[in-house]
Formats: sequence, C-alpha cells, structure tokens
Amino acid sequence: MPLISDPNLIMGMERSEDAGVYKLRDDLAIIQTMDFFTPIVDDPYTFGQIAAVNALSDVYAKGGRPLTAMNIVCFPIKAMDISILRETLKGGLSKMREAGVVLVGGHSVEDNELKYGLSVTGVIHPDRVIMNNGARVGDKLILTKPLGTGIISTALKGGEASEQAVAKSVSSMSTLNRKASELMLTVDVHACTDVTGFGLLGHACEMIQDCDVSMIIHLEAVPYFPEAKEYAETGMVPGGTTRNRDFRIKMVDTDKNISKIMLAILFDPQTSGGLLMSVPASQAEPLVKRMRRAGIKAAAIIGEVVAKPKGRIVVR
Repeated sequence: MPLISDPNLIMGMERSEDAGVYKLRDDLAIIQTMDFFTPIVDDPYTFGQIAAVNALSDVYAKGGRPLTAMNIVCFPIKAMDISILRETLKGGLSKMREAGVVLVGGHSVEDNELKYGLSVTGVIHPDRVIMNNGARVGDKLILTKPLGTGIISTALKGGEASEQAVAKSVSSMSTLNRKASELMLTVDVHACTDVTGFGLLGHACEMIQDCDVSMIIHLEAVPYFPEAKEYAETGMVPGGTTRNRDFRIKMVDTDKNISKIMLAILFDPQTSGGLLMSVPASQAEPLVKRMRRAGIKAAAIIGEVVAKPKGRIVVR
C-alpha cells in the first residue's frame, strides 16, 4: 500500500519495527502499538496478564515508557460465561498497574472465540528511540528470557505439558520487560527488538535485513526451557515454527551438528518473549550481571555482530 509520509514520523511501517513513533515536539515523541491474541493458557486471569505484558513489550523494546492503554476484546457472549471475560480483564489490569499504565477505555465485539490484548501509547525522547536495525560490528547480543514458550503452549493444548513446565513458561510470559528495558538504557544500546511470534532467528533476521552486518549465534549460550526440547522431540511443535523456518531459513547458516529440534527452538514463536539487544562488547558483560542481580536470571550473551557474511545469521 502507498504509505502516508510525514516529517514527524520517526518510525512507521517501512521496516519490521515493534511500534510506531511520532514526534510531537523536539523533546517528546509518542510510541503507539497494539497486540491481541487467543488464550494460550487455561486460566483467564493468567491469560489476561500475559496478553497485557506482551502488548506493553513493544514500548519497552523501543526504550520508551508506556503511559496509557485501551482494551481490545473479542468475546463469545453466548458460549462463555461473562466471568471469564471479567477475570481476563482483571489479569490485564493487574499488569497495567504494575507497569504504571493507566487504562483509559477499550472496545469489545462479539466473536466466536475469546481474544484479548491492548493498544498502548508510550512516550520517549525523539533522539533516544532504539530501532531494530542499528547493530554495529563488534557488538554483543543479549537475550533476556528463555525460549520455548510456543512449544510448551502446544504441549499444554495437547495435554502433555507438566505443571512445572507450564509454571515456568507462565512466569516468564507474565514478567514485564520493564526492568530489562530500564537497565538497557544505562548502556549505549545500538539496537533492540522483543522476541515474539517470529522466534529468535526470525527477529534476528529482521535486525540485519538490508544492513551491512551479520550475526553469530552461539547455540550453547541461548537460554531455553529444557522441557521445550523434550516436547519438541515428541512432535509438540507449533505450526508457526515451520512457517518461521520456511520464511527465514535462506538467511541462516547452521553448523551440521545442530539438530532439527534445536533449530525448532530457535524458530519457536514466542508469546511475551524477552528483549534481544545489541550493545557494545565492553558493556555487555556488566549489563548482564546487573540484569541477573535485578532478577532477570535468564539474561545471557548469546552472540555477536560481525561484518561477514553480510546479511546472514550464523548459528554455531
């Protein structure tokens, strides 16, 4: 579609960015984003929490501060008890309160399937917007949450996921990326995105597409839920994993020893995943240490940005 140009538009639909950013004045810009989806857990309150955290993450990935939100609701009023909607909204509101975000309204429609999420507005200084394509040669790559939530959710739907695996996955998905974003801003971060539906490798490909850099991912350093590997080995892999792989595999070079199972984890579509950031090498290890002290236990350096092969992700 022909896009509308505007000199105050800092970030729009031109690239696969996490949110839109529009300058209001020289020292203030707004961040706008939205996301909603169907339940991935059985408990409606928990679903509401995860959906809200997921929507808020796009603002944190840009280095911004979310201010207000509006509920987006699709609900089968004739098939589900209204209490399910009430608990879903309460779950979302609990995370908005935790984030310091004000709920200002929303919209609902009758639908055949429950869907919930948020439209979020945040603020940022126009000169401090973090884009997803600014990675520089020599940077280290940091990931703040473990992978595998998509596989565990698939196993849950199939009745195969253990309570322990679900609990760990839910804890990760319902944790705000607020602290990770705040700590990220203490260093000279060059690029950032949140890892969601396209998986780690899909979002990494977005970060280098049409750029003069490439990335090396060290598989042994990537945090993931051990149960995700176990379930993937039994075929509990979401359809999105295959679509992600088919779409981006031409940009990925893998060592011959990397199994299809581990590749599935790297392409696993995440819900409310962590931040993937590119920071100067000298600042990466101290940042990870600060994150772990702040409770972001999975934070890890998983790779680096290199010059060649240009436009490729190399997994070793």
